[in-house]
Amino acid sequence: MFCGECGSSRTATVESRKRRDPRPNDTTIIARLPRTTVVISVPIPAEVPAPVGAVTVVTAAPTAPAAVPPALPAAVLPTRATFVLTFSTGQVVSVRGSGLIGRKPLAQPDEIFDDLIQVADTDRSVSKTHLEFGQHDDEFWVSDRVSANGTVIRRPGETAEALEPGRRYVLPRGSRVEIADHSFSVA
Repeated sequence: MFCGECGSSRTATVESRKRRDPRPNDTTIIARLPRTTVVISVPIPAEVPAPVGAVTVVTAAPTAPAAVPPALPAAVLPTRATFVLTFSTGQVVSVRGSGLIGRKPLAQPDEIFDDLIQVADTDRSVSKTHLEFGQHDDEFWVSDRVSANGTVIRRPGETAEALEPGRRYVLPRGSRVEIADHSFSVA
């Protein structure tokens, strides 16, 4: 089984010594980028009414039927703008939160996203998880997820800008995002 001169295995080959890749053809993550946390504070009135449908615990028998508590004012509830992404593949997607875009987007175990948008790319120029997007103060932002072919943004009236992986870039409506051989516009 082993060579008497050098001690190496006679039955092992170069191929048998390699470990199988759990996600073949994926981009390699060089370093895990820290996830930035944004805290948005909303002033809370002194008396916050219970939301509609909340369970009320009654310790004594009431003398009159309890009134249905009013809903929270619209100013207290967070709202999200709707953005429409129109891809060069013909795909049109409306998004209202955060998400990932790629050939086969996959969130990390500690991440939660509203949308996972799969781009049909037979040439495989788009990485499996190419781009992350989200919203902050009703503005749309994108962030490259260390993709193999990179990401370029074109804001209206400005020159093209290559994205630095892990950094968020705010895009106004009418911007175009180029992900490898494909692109999408933000409306």
